[in-house]
Amino acid sequence: MKLGVLDQSPVIEGKTHAEALQDTVALAEEADRLGLSRFWVSEHHAAPNLAGASPEVLIPHIASRTKNIKVGSGGIMLSHYSAFKTAENFSVLENLYPGRIDLGIGRAPGGMPLATMALHDRRKRDTHRYPEQVKDLIGYLHHSLPEDHFFKDLCVTPQTESPPEIWMLGSSASSASLAAEYGMPYCYAHFINAEDGEEATRLYREHFKPSAFLKKPKVITAVFAASAPTVEEAEEMGRVMDHVLLSGEQGKPLSGIPSFESIASVTYESYEQKRIDYNRARMAVGTPEETVSALMNIGNRYLAEEVMVVSLAPASSQKINSLRLIADAFS
Repeated sequence: MKLGVLDQSPVIEGKTHAEALQDTVALAEEADRLGLSRFWVSEHHAAPNLAGASPEVLIPHIASRTKNIKVGSGGIMLSHYSAFKTAENFSVLENLYPGRIDLGIGRAPGGMPLATMALHDRRKRDTHRYPEQVKDLIGYLHHSLPEDHFFKDLCVTPQTESPPEIWMLGSSASSASLAAEYGMPYCYAHFINAEDGEEATRLYREHFKPSAFLKKPKVITAVFAASAPTVEEAEEMGRVMDHVLLSGEQGKPLSGIPSFESIASVTYESYEQKRIDYNRARMAVGTPEETVSALMNIGNRYLAEEVMVVSLAPASSQKINSLRLIADAFS
């Protein structure tokens, strides 16, 4: 099982969005030094606590600052965009960094309804076209549009010797079924939904149809993770993630990822504590050995070839140290 990173460019309380992006780059550089498999960046719109709005812009900067690690999107929210333009963007990236670019795509809006409306110039987002968009994207990048396709004679430039790997991202059976239908690799977002992963990945494997670019199922899962030398230090990071996730679910705005000291005295109602306990299933928190054991357990349940870690640490140094500890124990 391989180890990778998904980073959402979280904004730490008291820091700027520019610093959050710099923190993402620093984490990618460390992941590269550690010899990890891949580093993906997410897409969120009008999100005060998340600075990563444009993966296609951030990816080439990270790729230029790293040497070996694969860099990609986790993911491009394809329903906002033209499949043709997305194919062009990632063809450029693949030509600039051959063999190092991943194109992860998703159906989620990546933001609140007002931001979605702005992305569509006040028109309604048509999610029903998403399967067609995915099929078109594959066709553009692999020069495999059907003969009766309106754009069958359209050539994506720049041309590539081998297109970037296209990953289907999701947290439900519907995304798993679509990945299986098109013969795509699949990344299940355990950090979003810890309940349905085994069923989704089972459906994906059972219904997988080999494609021209993938002969057998291929699975990654992404998990919130926090590790420290002691249980107490790790639990402080875990409690920060507890607070951030609960606040988001309750619609309570935060000025950034808070420090442990600023939330240590917060008390929760019984129903809130139950939700915190429920959300812990989305995380792997503990000493390096405990964290890796939990990650491996989740990965094995999904028969995953790789686990990606996601962090909402209250300090960039904590996030980097956590990754070092996990990578060392993982290896």
